[in-house]
Amino acid sequence: MSNTALGAYMEEELVSQPDVWLQAVAQAQADDQAERLLPADGERVAVVGCGTSWFMAQSYAVAREAAGKGVTDAFAASEAFLNHNSAGRQYDAVIAITRSGTTTEVIELLQALRGKVRTVALVGDVDSPVATLADAVVGLPYADEKSVVQTRFATTALVYLLSSLGIELGDAVEQARRAVADPVSQDLLDAEQFTFLGTGWTIGLAHEAGLKMREAVQGWTESYPAMEYRHGPISIAAPGRVTWLFGEQPEGLDANMEATGALYINTGKHPLAELARVHRVTLERARVRGLNPDLPRNLTRSVILDTPA
Repeated sequence: MSNTALGAYMEEELVSQPDVWLQAVAQAQADDQAERLLPADGERVAVVGCGTSWFMAQSYAVAREAAGKGVTDAFAASEAFLNHNSAGRQYDAVIAITRSGTTTEVIELLQALRGKVRTVALVGDVDSPVATLADAVVGLPYADEKSVVQTRFATTALVYLLSSLGIELGDAVEQARRAVADPVSQDLLDAEQFTFLGTGWTIGLAHEAGLKMREAVQGWTESYPAMEYRHGPISIAAPGRVTWLFGEQPEGLDANMEATGALYINTGKHPLAELARVHRVTLERARVRGLNPDLPRNLTRSVILDTPA
């Protein structure tokens, strides 16, 4: 298999993101005008997911609270501390993000919540079990994917959610068009190690960027809140390594990074466009290593666990 054939699905999907995001923006606006599917302003909301979807949940939770829409918490679906037991926190609604709609932890959680709290699922496969378990479904079939390594479903789900908050994403779409098409520089292809940083709602994006690099490239990758980076993790920064910031830069971080000799990326562009750029970098790094991100080692498109009857 040629290097260009490796990750063929991932390439098609990551390149499509700007156009697919526009569909999600339009859908969010239409849903709001017709029948609001997401929780109302002021409601206490929990957002859950696994892996990539959990990181998107983190980003949305911070953005919703920052927009003044109400208390919003994010949980890994396996660790959600919710209404289905007496010790759990009480929420007015729970949002589940899942590409496949077959993830065991999400299904079990939705089953446990039935009749106890309103649930909403954002799902790629609208014919999946999750679509029958949630009280409301936001279907994103046009963002579903064939590659195991997620790109457009995750970002499209987040675009839908951010648009529902009234956040304008025109700059993200236009900047992403260039991000997914630009060639990848040799220093990024050759880098030994990556660390991704974020602030506020972009911390989830930083975690997701790190996960992409681990999944597709099997590479040493870390992610942190940007203000935490100087509390230890900066010690690994060195020539031949990369530190990549999403969003606002903490004061003085650029000077600290210059002293390390590591490549510091802080473009000031929209964080979602930067995540799309990471997708392109990840794909090309996988290809030069002879790896196929459509079928990464030890991973499947959905985690379906054998559970006791």
